[in-house]
Amino acid sequence: MFRYTLQRIGYMIVTIFVIIAITFFTMKLLPGTPYQNEQRLSPEMIQQLNEQYGLDKPVPVQFVYYLAGLVQGDMGDSFSLGGRPVTHIIAHRLPVSAELGIEAMFFGVIAGIILGIIASLRRGTFIDYGTVILAVVGISIPSFVFAVLLQHYFAVKFSLLPVAFWETPSSRVLPIISLGIGVMAFISRFMRTEMVEVLGQDYITFAKAQGMSRITVIVKHGIRNALIPVITIIGPMTAGILTGSLVIENIFAIPGIGDLFIKSILTNDYPVILGTTVLYSAGFVVMLFITDVLYGVIDPRIRIAGGDS
Repeated sequence: MFRYTLQRIGYMIVTIFVIIAITFFTMKLLPGTPYQNEQRLSPEMIQQLNEQYGLDKPVPVQFVYYLAGLVQGDMGDSFSLGGRPVTHIIAHRLPVSAELGIEAMFFGVIAGIILGIIASLRRGTFIDYGTVILAVVGISIPSFVFAVLLQHYFAVKFSLLPVAFWETPSSRVLPIISLGIGVMAFISRFMRTEMVEVLGQDYITFAKAQGMSRITVIVKHGIRNALIPVITIIGPMTAGILTGSLVIENIFAIPGIGDLFIKSILTNDYPVILGTTVLYSAGFVVMLFITDVLYGVIDPRIRIAGGDS
C-alpha cells in the first residue's frame, strides 16, 4: 500500500506539471498585453514593462523561471490588481469559493443519497418515477440555468431571498442550491441504481433468512455496500463543482476564485491565470488521491490489492 501511495503521489505531480505547461504556453497565445490602458503606452514604455516583468525573455525561459518561483511558493505578482502577490489574492478569495463548494456539495450529496435510497425502496411507484425525472432534469440542465430561474422566482418575483451577493445566510441559499442540484441529481440516480443491485444480491437474501430486520439489512448491508461506488465519484465531483462555480460566482456576484479567474482572462493577467489554474488542478488531483484512499478504507479488497502491488 505504501508503494502504491508513492506512485499515486508521483502521478499527481506529473499531472499538475503537464497542466501548468499547457496553460502557460497556451496563455501566451492570447492577443494583447496584460497592461492596462495599453493604447496610451508607447512602444518604449511597453518594452520597459516587459523587461521589468521578464516578458522580454523567450517563452521557455519564462516557463523555467515560473516553475522555479512556484517551487518556492511564489506565483508572481498580479498585473491588473496593483502588483499584489497572487498567493495573497488567492488566499483572500479561496475561503469564499471553498465555502460555497463545500456547502453545495454537502447539500447535493446528502439530498442525493436520501432520494436514491427512497427511490430504490419504492421501485415502480410515483416516488421512484419522480426521482428519476428529477435526476434527468438535474443532469441535463446546466447549473447557471437553475441559478437564473431561482433568482427570477425566489428573489425577483416573490422577494423571498436576496438576488445576489454572499453576505447573509439567506443570500447563500440560492447559489448553494443552484450549484448543488446537479450533484443531487447525479448522486440520487447513481445511488438508486446501486441500491437496487445490492438489494438483489444473495447475501441480502441470506441476511433476511437469518432473521435480521428489514431496517438492519438495508442500513448495515444495503446502504453500506451501495455507498462504495458512490464515494468513488464524490472526489472528482467535489473538484468539478469548484470549477463549475466559475459561472455561479459571476451570476450571484460572489467574490471567489471563479470571479477572479474570469476577470484575469479578460485582462490577460498571466500570473493570476496560472495561479488559479494551479489551484484548480491541484485540488482536482488531490481529491482523486483522497478518493482512492477512502475507497481502500471502505473496501478491504482494495487495501489488499494495494499492499500486494
